[in-house]
Amino acid sequence: MNLTETTDEARDSAGLARPDDLATALLTAEGRRDPYPFYARMRREDPVHRSAQGIWYLTRYADVEAALSDPRLSNDRDRMTCAYSALGGDLKAFSRLTDRLGRVMSNTDPPEHARLRKLANRAFTARRVEALRDGIQRIVDHLIDEAVAAGPTMDLIEAVASPLPLSVVCELFGIPPEDLPQVKTWFHRFGRLSEDIDKSEEAIDQYEEYLARLVRRRRADPGDDLISALVATQARDDRLTDSELLSTCFVLITAGDETTTHLVGNGMLALLRHPDQLTLLREDPALIRAAVDELARYDTPTQAIVRVVAEDVEIGGRTLREGELAYLFLAATNRDPERFEDPDRLDLNRPGNRHLSFGNGPHFCLGGPLAKLQAEVAVGTLVRRLPHLRLADGAALDWRPNPLQRRLAALPLTY
Repeated sequence: MNLTETTDEARDSAGLARPDDLATALLTAEGRRDPYPFYARMRREDPVHRSAQGIWYLTRYADVEAALSDPRLSNDRDRMTCAYSALGGDLKAFSRLTDRLGRVMSNTDPPEHARLRKLANRAFTARRVEALRDGIQRIVDHLIDEAVAAGPTMDLIEAVASPLPLSVVCELFGIPPEDLPQVKTWFHRFGRLSEDIDKSEEAIDQYEEYLARLVRRRRADPGDDLISALVATQARDDRLTDSELLSTCFVLITAGDETTTHLVGNGMLALLRHPDQLTLLREDPALIRAAVDELARYDTPTQAIVRVVAEDVEIGGRTLREGELAYLFLAATNRDPERFEDPDRLDLNRPGNRHLSFGNGPHFCLGGPLAKLQAEVAVGTLVRRLPHLRLADGAALDWRPNPLQRRLAALPLTY
């Protein structure tokens, strides 16, 4: 039975929305609690689906993997703004934010993207990331110590998962610890862009001014931090303008905050719901690296990413036209049975785990290794130090209403 032949009776008995209703369904209580059955149905019935809004939804691994490397699917800021404008609605927040960020790696295409990425890669090296391991361990231990001292329960998001990435990135970029509360306030306001754009933009202005002062200081007095490394890179290659340098710092500092927070939160929840796998990790701590990859596959914080069609392209027998938007559902690809055996099972020993949670191709997440390192340390330490960790009795899990992201408002635990 194809999509158009599905009867209301069959739909009701299945308890799932048609693919036409997916965007709405993902915002329902059921969809927020568990979107994966909805993805599975879309993969089966209409894996390259054009919604009533005119947005394409891609849910198969092979299609999305190819799309992530296809230059005909663009990440360019100007194309994206035009595509959203063509759909109508209030795009003030989107347009003003992208204009504010300028042309940075995350909203450009090759060859401009390749130039900016290459310059950032010189500073954001694997050696520099790995050198943070001991510092991350100290931060995690400190956060757990504070949580345990405060009482027999904690909200993992508030106590550990949220403060961790900001503390790490401040250390990486040489932001003084005394400035951390103010930076955290700015980050909080960025996340409320759709609620109060004026306050969000005021915070962005203040944050950019703060970063500009840091850049000036590092030019005068370099240190062993990422801003100093980017300044040195600019001095060796003047193709990185002052505006691009500032925008690169902005994006690199800001981008991994929420993703890392909820990689830890979603990952710990998955382990607590699968005690056999939790026991496996507790008995074999060396499994942590593979475990984090499996946790990222199983319930990724980034459910989907957006591309705009720059040139007509055929995917799965459907023609995506220039100017149309495509939502690439990474979370759906990570549960594709054509790519992963028994994909709905959490398996910390899963072989060949080439999930797409951090993307693929030229826009593969630059901060992915740092996010995974933080999750390795945080999850590994929680499992080791708190052997009786479990969900708090009567805990009600509240997932934020955003179909492109999967993020818990809180994760109440006892230990």
